[in-house]
Amino acid sequence: MPRSWPKRIALVLLAAFFVFAGVTHFTNPEFFVAIVPAWLPNPPLMVAVSGVFEILGGVGVLLPQTRRPAGWGLIALLVAVYPANVDMALHPDKWLAQGMTMAQLWGRLPFQFLFMAWTWWATKPDADAASDTAWRETSRAAR
Repeated sequence: MPRSWPKRIALVLLAAFFVFAGVTHFTNPEFFVAIVPAWLPNPPLMVAVSGVFEILGGVGVLLPQTRRPAGWGLIALLVAVYPANVDMALHPDKWLAQGMTMAQLWGRLPFQFLFMAWTWWATKPDADAASDTAWRETSRAAR
């Protein structure tokens, strides 16, 4: 785990967020299937695949060996699902009928970038951890 408490908390919350979101793809698939833009094939498969990767990424960010690749994978996933959020805002009728507002639909768009920044920050190596690793490697080489 990172040394700083803010980063530890951000990492645990990030993991919980993505694991919860991924599980929700299987407990409430209808909502996610409805979000998939019409031009994409096989919406149920898309939802299942993205749910699996959200769960794997959420768990992966907790493990030091997989933290950075899992973080980049989650950022890639956020980029991949961004068109669905744009599609919701551009074709809002069914979402407005379900009680969402235009502010919510358009507000989702910048939040994707905040989630990307959060993921990047929480999973990037600490500067002091990198220097500790370099020091250890130098110490080993000197022996």
